[in-house]
Amino acid sequence: MNNDDFYANLSPLSDFAALTEEQNFTPLPDDWHVVVTDVLGSTQAIAAGRYKEVNLLGAASIVALLNLAGPLDLPFIFGGDGASLAIPSSLLAPTRTALAGLRSLAKQRYELDLRVGVVPVADLRAAEQEVRVARLPIAEHYTQAMFSGGIAYAESLIKDPARNHAYLIAASDNPDAPDLSGLECRWQDVPSRHGEVVSLLVMPQATADASRAATLSAVLAALQQHFGSDSDYHPLATSQLQASLVPAALRAEAQLRSPAAFGARLRYQTNVWLMIFMLRFYRQYERLLGRPPWWDRYRSLAFTTTDYKKYDDTLRMVLAGNTTQRTKLAAWLEEQYQAGRLLYGMHVADRAILTCLVFERMGRQVHFVDGADGGYALAARALKERLAAR
Repeated sequence: MNNDDFYANLSPLSDFAALTEEQNFTPLPDDWHVVVTDVLGSTQAIAAGRYKEVNLLGAASIVALLNLAGPLDLPFIFGGDGASLAIPSSLLAPTRTALAGLRSLAKQRYELDLRVGVVPVADLRAAEQEVRVARLPIAEHYTQAMFSGGIAYAESLIKDPARNHAYLIAASDNPDAPDLSGLECRWQDVPSRHGEVVSLLVMPQATADASRAATLSAVLAALQQHFGSDSDYHPLATSQLQASLVPAALRAEAQLRSPAAFGARLRYQTNVWLMIFMLRFYRQYERLLGRPPWWDRYRSLAFTTTDYKKYDDTLRMVLAGNTTQRTKLAAWLEEQYQAGRLLYGMHVADRAILTCLVFERMGRQVHFVDGADGGYALAARALKERLAAR
C-alpha cells in the first residue's frame, strides 16, 4: 500500500483550539519516518550574534526536503534552531543524501554543526511512542502541521549518544548539494507593536490525553486573558514588513545559497540587493498610476502565511505584548509549573525575525517567525532548565 499521500488526505482541522482534542490527530503510517534536525552549539552562536544563521539552517532542513518531495505534501514544524518533519519511505534515501549534504554545507559556510537524524515510526511505535499528526489550513497557500506524541521522544533518541548511532546522518565527504531553492531571509527585523516579542514554549506534563487536553485548554485561555485575541498578539503587522537594503542583513542567505567562491556570493548578494532597490521604484510607479501596489499584495500574503503559533507536543508561539501582559502570564505559568502541570520557557526581545520559504512569489510560501536574539532556542533552554530542576 502506498502511503505517500497520507498527510495530504487528512481532514483539515477547523481552528487552532482543535489541538486540545486528541481524536483530531491521526497516527503516522508504520512505514513513515520522523526527521529531527538541530544546530549544535546554538547558544554560543546566538551569543555571537548569529541567530539569523541558526534560523536559516533550521529552515534549510525543511526546504531541502520539501524540494525533494515536489508536489507531495509533508508535515513539518520549525523550531528556531532546528526542525521536525515526517516523510514517507519513498523519500528516505534521497532525504539521507540531502541532509548529509546540508550538514557539510552548514560546516563549510557557517562553521556550524547541524545534527540530523531519521527515526522510523515503527521504532517509535515499538517504544510505545505513537506519533499523530493533524492539518490546520492557515491560508490558501499554507497549511500548518501539528504533531501529538512521539516527537519529543524522537528528539531524545537523536540527542542521546548512547542511543543515536542507528539514527544519526553523518556529513558526507562528497555530498550532493541540497536544493535550497526558495529559502530567503530578506525582511528587516520587525519591532514589536506593543514593546515586546515573547517566544513562548509550553509542554504539558500529564500523560493521560484528557489531562493534557485540559492543560492545553487552560494555557490557551490564559493567553486570551492576558494577551487578548490573535489580532492583538500577532507578532507582525502588514505595514511593518519591509525588505532590507542593509547588505549585512542579506549576507547569511548569500553564504548558504550561492556557490562557495567569494565572487559568486558577492554577485548573489548584489542581485538580491538590486532587486529590492528596484522594487521600491516600482512601488512608486504603481502609486503614480493609481493602482494597488504589487508590494502591498505580497506583504498581505506574507502576513497570512506566518507560523507564529504551532504544536508538536509543545505549544510554540511568538507573541507581541507589553511587559505587564508578559509578567502576568509568566506568573500564571509558574503556578502551573510548581503544581506539576507543565514546563515552560520564554525569551523576550523587542523585535521579531523572519526566515522564509518562497516557492511561488504570489503563491505557495511560509514565513517562519521567531523572536530576535535567541527566540525559541533560548526559550527551549529555559524549559530544559525547569525540567532539570524537577
